[in-house]
Amino acid sequence: MAIQSIRLFGDPVLTTAAAPVVDFDKELRKLVKDLTDTMMDAPGAGLAAPQIGVGLRVFTYYIDEQLGHLINPDLDLSAEIDEEGEEGCLSFPGLSFPTPRAIRAVAKGYDMYGEPVTLEGTDLMARCFQHETDHLDGILFIDRMDPKQRKLAMKAVREAEWSGLSVPMVKFSPHTTGGRAL
Repeated sequence: MAIQSIRLFGDPVLTTAAAPVVDFDKELRKLVKDLTDTMMDAPGAGLAAPQIGVGLRVFTYYIDEQLGHLINPDLDLSAEIDEEGEEGCLSFPGLSFPTPRAIRAVAKGYDMYGEPVTLEGTDLMARCFQHETDHLDGILFIDRMDPKQRKLAMKAVREAEWSGLSVPMVKFSPHTTGGRAL
């Protein structure tokens, strides 16, 4: 088990778009395992590679006892929006806020072996796919809020006990990005 440090709000890797995965190799499978172990230990519903300092388009999820991962995701979203859905993030520990998301999502991408995958989700699963794909695009869930809600969220962030903690230094990473966002 290789549990990694989760990057917190304020770390620049969280607002940097991740690079597409091109090599479906042993290092990628190790990254998927690290993400899964870290997500399950947290515990969380999803975790994107940038949240552990790796700038690649990979995320894991665990919703309704369904564990999986997706690489290089592309989303097709329903037009119907759930305005009231509570959403949290492991990079904002202990905080959750109402965040608008599409109720249904179809996510297409690849598994860790390079095989095409199509996943369909509604409600919480759809929210997870959108949240984690946003991470890969350098977008945080607070960026999806209306200005009034975002202002309240930022106040809660400033008051959080973890706010202002220093960004963890990565001394070694087994991944090709060396622990840096691309």
